[in-house]
Amino acid sequence: MKPKLSLAVQYATKPDVIPTRHQFKKWAQAALLQDAEIALRIVDADEGRTLNRDYRHKDYATNVLTFPIMQEPILLGDIVLCAPVVEREATEQGISLEAHYAHLTVHGVLHMQGYDHENDTDAAVMEALESQIVIKLGYADPYLVEKEAIQHGG
Repeated sequence: MKPKLSLAVQYATKPDVIPTRHQFKKWAQAALLQDAEIALRIVDADEGRTLNRDYRHKDYATNVLTFPIMQEPILLGDIVLCAPVVEREATEQGISLEAHYAHLTVHGVLHMQGYDHENDTDAAVMEALESQIVIKLGYADPYLVEKEAIQHGG
């Protein structure tokens, strides 16, 4: 039985191309190991930078931020995706915007469940799981795509 997901999507910015709530829910569901209530917020660069500065002490907008609130009895938390950063990265990597949003949604949901990439061992576990989920969703392995973009000067 797959975990239950209650997903609220907040569009704090309206980029030209943005996935639907249905797409975000499908991607988040694919990464869930337990029932969850998640608020997913799409933001502009200013809000993304402010949140990253205030919570991670890094003064730039990043692609995804995850704010886990609790893990028991259900997973509860927020995921923030910064639309301009996601768009720029997709262009730089030569991948579809949809594929990049799918990957970052999966990445954020895994963070909420305690996965991390602070050291090489944890990163290898998390990246392998991300790749497996993203491929199962029908997209290319995001880490192979990133390595190819770097090799070709992207």
